[in-house]
Amino acid sequence: MRHGTTPLLVVLVLASGPAAAASPPAANEAPPLDLSSLSDSARREVTQAMGEEFCGCGAPHTLASCIQTHQGCRHSRREVQLAAILAERGATAAELGVVLARYNLSFQQPRAKLPVDDRMCQGDPHAPVTLAEYADFECPICGSSRPILEKFVKEHAAQVRLCYLPFPLPQHPNALPAGQAALFARDRGKFWAVHDGLFENQARMSPDVIREVVVKAGLPADSWAKALAQEVYRAELERLRDAGLAAGVQGTPTVYFNGRKVDFLPQANMLELTLEDELDFQSHQGSWAVDTPK
Repeated sequence: MRHGTTPLLVVLVLASGPAAAASPPAANEAPPLDLSSLSDSARREVTQAMGEEFCGCGAPHTLASCIQTHQGCRHSRREVQLAAILAERGATAAELGVVLARYNLSFQQPRAKLPVDDRMCQGDPHAPVTLAEYADFECPICGSSRPILEKFVKEHAAQVRLCYLPFPLPQHPNALPAGQAALFARDRGKFWAVHDGLFENQARMSPDVIREVVVKAGLPADSWAKALAQEVYRAELERLRDAGLAAGVQGTPTVYFNGRKVDFLPQANMLELTLEDELDFQSHQGSWAVDTPK
């Protein structure tokens, strides 16, 4: 989406130093967005994108105009915050436009029906948001994302539960047996013990290490050896992977908020923004608040 540039930045703090100070907002207005911490190049790209991209709330004007005239629309502010994070990492205004368009579309598209299993979830089962993660026990990024996701869910315990979905990658030699070990443990009430043990031993993963993790979780080695030899869980694991492919998984980790695919790696600040947007979207019955322009 490319539109005429109309950079209405009255409510933004764009510069650094004393001159950047903004007047306190009125009681019924959102506080100003502060972009002063961005580098000059990132701020330039965000400012351009704000003047060219329409807000996803549905109001017929740009992000910059929405922030200025629609104080009730918090979605526009989250879009700009998301753009700021990406611009600081080098994204151009054109790239930001593509990312924001895909992000907004993800809320409107049909939600994926994911085969989450309560035995592989942690957190309140009645939480308004289910954060489902497709992951591979040998995927290094999955290993580094795991503590971020778990910390995020603990900090938002009333709002989010976390569910694991296995997605073994063919290039990882131990992915299939590790995934089978997780399902074996699930059926015996030890899923999270084995899940954590597999990730903790990711760098030394092997059939012997998988067996070690299973035994340390308190499960019988002979039963595990028999289940693995007979491939008791292989067909189920492959069905779960196929469900991931049908939902649009192209690699690991891939995260979904209530079946809405999130096209970025799990990071605390971006998870926070998309959670706020998800809750806001739900509270307005499948949209975001749109005010009458001032």
